[in-house]
Amino acid sequence: MRILSKLTSCHSLLLLLLAAIAGLSACRKGNGIIPGEETQVGEPDTLRNGFYLLNEGNMGMNLSTLDYYDRSTGIYKSNIYSQINPGATKELGDVGNDIGIYGSKLYAVINMSDKVDVLDAHSAKRIGQISIRNCRYITFYKGKAYVSSYAATIGDASAGAGYIAEVDTATFQILRTVTVGRQPEEMAIVGDKLYIANSGGYSPPRYERTVSVVDMNTFKETKRIDVAINLHRVKADKYGDVYVTSRGDYYNIHSKLYVIDTQKDIVKDSFNLAASNLAIAGDSAYVYSAEWSYITNKNTVSYAIINVKNETKVTDNFITDGVDKEIKTPYGIAIDPENGDIYVTDAKNYLLPGTLYCFSKAGRKRWSVTAGNIPAHFAFIPR
Repeated sequence: MRILSKLTSCHSLLLLLLAAIAGLSACRKGNGIIPGEETQVGEPDTLRNGFYLLNEGNMGMNLSTLDYYDRSTGIYKSNIYSQINPGATKELGDVGNDIGIYGSKLYAVINMSDKVDVLDAHSAKRIGQISIRNCRYITFYKGKAYVSSYAATIGDASAGAGYIAEVDTATFQILRTVTVGRQPEEMAIVGDKLYIANSGGYSPPRYERTVSVVDMNTFKETKRIDVAINLHRVKADKYGDVYVTSRGDYYNIHSKLYVIDTQKDIVKDSFNLAASNLAIAGDSAYVYSAEWSYITNKNTVSYAIINVKNETKVTDNFITDGVDKEIKTPYGIAIDPENGDIYVTDAKNYLLPGTLYCFSKAGRKRWSVTAGNIPAHFAFIPR
């Protein structure tokens, strides 16, 4: 079932996906609310806030769920959305693709449900909803939310350009849109410029290979930077650079990590390193990869650290106690903004509930807990 995850992420080979979904339908008993659980995993800490974890859920199953780690008690709470919002139709929705906190609000991007749910960041009670077709990722800038959209039906190989929607965070109304490349993915803002990874994932091997640059003052695309095929993740460091991942073609073109100089808007460096996702904290970029190959029919997994100040690789494995051998399919990553703890999720076979691991900054396991189906995206509540 590793193929299913690639389909969920990249929307390729639609017929295989539909067949997989048909087989998966038996995995969920009935249409009732999935009961949540509370698990003591950490020590109570009254000085620090918690975080949310969005579980993607398999496509077509409405299995996306929201978990919460309460630092004040050390308790991990699963599937809180359905309990707090019992009247919500089909619970949280179909494929939770991104999550973010801005001000007092929590935004959950639900890809195949064509919506962004807006929740109170402290209670997780739903307070609004934004309708955006095939929405993907979200970021924020000067009182506005910016959401990437494929602007197309799933798997449409003839799909044209996608767009970025500018949303008023007070009214939840879409104010403006700007056209970018085909199937735009993650975004990052540096100064007054927005950088967007264009994937073209609906039409392999005719992938996109550019990062769109949008001027935030005019909300116009000013440039497309040629990088590599099938781009996905975009993260900014504190030195004015943007790190971009390329997923390759899953055959002979491998995944790779690139660095864009945002002063010149050119690719300044690259790493011969497979990269599925990364989290940057201070001078360190924690990069994990589960690089799938249709030639070998398996993932190649790695956990590297890159020093973003001098752009050198520090280590090939930031998990130092051997627990990486227990993780079947790394799928999400985050760094605790207060103590540097490393969070890694395991999607396992994409069917069973996943696992969330917490490692110390030194790479040693602190605790683990069962999460939802395909745990992936984090949002830390600021103090």
